Amino acid sequence: MPTARGAYISRTAANWVGVIPFLAFTAIFLLLPTVNIVLGAFRGPDGGFTLATMAKLFEPRLMNSFWLSIRVSFFSAALGAGLGFLVAASVIHGGLPAWVRAPMVTFSGVAANFAGVPLAFAFIATLGRLGLVTVLLRDWFGVNIYASGFNLISFWGLVFVYLYFQMSLMILIITPALEGLKREWSEAAQSLGASSVQYWRMVAIPVLLPSLLGTFALLFANSFGAIATAQALTGSSQSLITVQLFAQIRGDVLQDPNLGYAIAFGMIVITAVANAIYIVLRTRAEKWQK
Repeated sequence: MPTARGAYISRTAANWVGVIPFLAFTAIFLLLPTVNIVLGAFRGPDGGFTLATMAKLFEPRLMNSFWLSIRVSFFSAALGAGLGFLVAASVIHGGLPAWVRAPMVTFSGVAANFAGVPLAFAFIATLGRLGLVTVLLRDWFGVNIYASGFNLISFWGLVFVYLYFQMSLMILIITPALEGLKREWSEAAQSLGASSVQYWRMVAIPVLLPSLLGTFALLFANSFGAIATAQALTGSSQSLITVQLFAQIRGDVLQDPNLGYAIAFGMIVITAVANAIYIVLRTRAEKWQK
């Protein structure tokens, strides 16, 4: 007859069985590739240890690509966070009908994962030089947006396209934080004579600030690692660091696997910092909500 300790061990082992697929998936597709990238970044063509490959990251060409990716990520994250917050706040606390919330969350869940080549094609078909909206504005209203300076494959055009999934992701993440604002806080502020603007400026925004900053960091990391949308939309006209990485590992005449590892390692460092900021600030935000 099994003892209590033996039964406990059996239950514990059975519980771990369900986690094995997740652990295996994480090890094969995340941990091992990351370790290989880190080792490859400090390995030369002969397989020996070297810092020469990492030193190439400071060449003007790659530094400009890193800086371009950082700027695109910063502006798309800042605009996406700001617009997404306004949309979510309008729906949750703006007095709009309750039925608006479900479609907003559903659409945001779809849009936040709609990226890559399909997203680039959708914007080209809509706002490209011969896109539907571009042609309608030109033929029906006499407005030529490209003659006015708009360009979908420019820096700001790429930021504009990124807003599609950045704003949607912001809505998904900030909605629970907005719902965590207690009605009593607003009523207490009103009873003390505070206006709606004063309540948001002095109560709601300070409480939500860790969530806002943390989500901004997450949006930055989300944009920084994107490649398919930029590659399909702009080609080589906007030389993001992800495009440079793709050029080093795709197997053409520019192939330099070790340089690709170094670029990937640099991206991992930047993304890890952004994610660490998000985790720390998110933890602080959850304490406020409790």
